[in-house]
Amino acid sequence: MNGILNINKPAGWTSHDVVAWVRRVLKIKRVGHAGTLDPLATGVLLVCVGQATRVAEYLMASSKTYRAAARLGLTTDTYDTDGELVATRPVPELTADDLRAALAHFTGDILQTPPAYSAIKQDGVPLHRRVRRGETVQPAPRPVRIQSIEVLAWQPPDVALEVVCDPGTYIRSLVHDLGQTLGCGATMTALQRTRSGRFHIADALDLDGLAQAAAHGTIE
Repeated sequence: MNGILNINKPAGWTSHDVVAWVRRVLKIKRVGHAGTLDPLATGVLLVCVGQATRVAEYLMASSKTYRAAARLGLTTDTYDTDGELVATRPVPELTADDLRAALAHFTGDILQTPPAYSAIKQDGVPLHRRVRRGETVQPAPRPVRIQSIEVLAWQPPDVALEVVCDPGTYIRSLVHDLGQTLGCGATMTALQRTRSGRFHIADALDLDGLAQAAAHGTIE
């Protein structure tokens, strides 16, 4: 069996959890994913099966589209609501245009500092593992490209965004940096990847659907 599965990853699962589940359901060992999603995140996760694992790196190089929800006034150590609360601050009176003006500074080619709680490896060890061991971690800023950011909704203190970006961009860091710019802090409350390259959420298969297809022999 060879191919690329467009999986709608559920919240609470790691990308590795999905890969392990696909291995069990399809009874095949050679399975990998193209682009990690955090446990909080949902949406398009490309899972490569068999010979298709050879093209994973090319799939990861494609641009992505995300829909993110964030709450202003809160700061957490992971930059999302899975982390520990670090600070709360009052949210200033802001309009959607104020948010757009602040977000404009993060579009284009920018330097972004990834979260300390991330899968980025330092000396072969993921940063999140180093942090949990009590080590001091200072991720280095790195170049990313954010093609566009749209404010979908603003109901203080909650904002919904759509972000189109190149691979390597951390939406959690974007939300955190927005909060720092506004002076009140911000943390991500939800994230959905709606597109990875030419693969879209509308065509994604949930895990139950994949299991049923495998049971009926409709996956080849």
